[in-house]
Amino acid sequence: MIPTIKWDGDLVKMLDQRRLPSKVQWYTCRGYKDVIDAISKMVIRGAPAIGVAAAMGLALGASSIRTSSFAAFRNRFFHMAERMRLARPTAVNLQWAVARMMRLMENMAARSVGEIRDALKEESNKILLEDIDINRQIGIASLGLIPDKATILTHCNAGSLATAGYGTALGVIRAAHEAGKNIQVIADETRPWLQGLRLTSFELMQDHIPVTVIADNAAGSLMRQKRIDLVVTGADRIAANGDVANKIGTYQVAVLARAHKIPFYVAAPLSTIDPGTGSGDQIPVEQRPLEEITRIGRLRLGPEGVLALNPAFDITPAKYITAIITEAGILTPPFRTVIRDAMKTLPER
Repeated sequence: MIPTIKWDGDLVKMLDQRRLPSKVQWYTCRGYKDVIDAISKMVIRGAPAIGVAAAMGLALGASSIRTSSFAAFRNRFFHMAERMRLARPTAVNLQWAVARMMRLMENMAARSVGEIRDALKEESNKILLEDIDINRQIGIASLGLIPDKATILTHCNAGSLATAGYGTALGVIRAAHEAGKNIQVIADETRPWLQGLRLTSFELMQDHIPVTVIADNAAGSLMRQKRIDLVVTGADRIAANGDVANKIGTYQVAVLARAHKIPFYVAAPLSTIDPGTGSGDQIPVEQRPLEEITRIGRLRLGPEGVLALNPAFDITPAKYITAIITEAGILTPPFRTVIRDAMKTLPER
């Protein structure tokens, strides 16, 4: 399992995912603004991972507030939290982690500022460890859905690198592999950041799980040839009706899977479900710089001045999703009802 983010004394260190797989390099955050930059600039990505990063970033920020007054501490911490919320808008785990850290701070109003700082750091580490445990529970919950011999298509990266560890979609794959199932993985390359090519294949090769990378536009052809048995992806936000926001390109894979009668599963912790968002139409979709489409690194691929659209995510309607795999078990349609019931098992958000 590849580590993604950790405390190193009073510093937060993240595996710089922009450098993988050619270079394993740690990115050091000395203040909460460094964490915001790391999230927005894709040093760390994946909904659960940026939730952990946000919690650690706020704990890091709290350590820099020099006051013994709770009121002054609260005002400064609130400002940091509001800035952290804006780092990336689509993944709800970030919003959830910020709210959890804010709630802890408010509940400790009668304690000293020093005690609050210590508690916030401890809470951020607790969120990290909880995420790893939840991902393993997701993997275990999925075992009944995975045939003893299967070729699984996945899109983007929802593995250790997108979480605190183990992974959601890749957690499903890892659990099946650990259970002795004969698993082959096909990974979409995932333009424009190539997370499937750079990160998913890297992780699976590290774990000696057979993986083959394909261009994003090859999935339909392979499905028609009956070379894919099921699809598993992660999620960045799930609406109350079961609509899913995930990496751009997920929607077309789901449509293709439905057309070819292939199960399409989403693996995500309950914290990725946003019960306050009624449907996918209400989920904000991050628009990223057009240069990510027209260039690779410093190399310009398109003609100078060409326009480009670069949505980071798309919305897959619930009707295309066979099941959502969570730590609370397998959620199947009608999603609105089962999601509402499952969310009752989640601690206060």
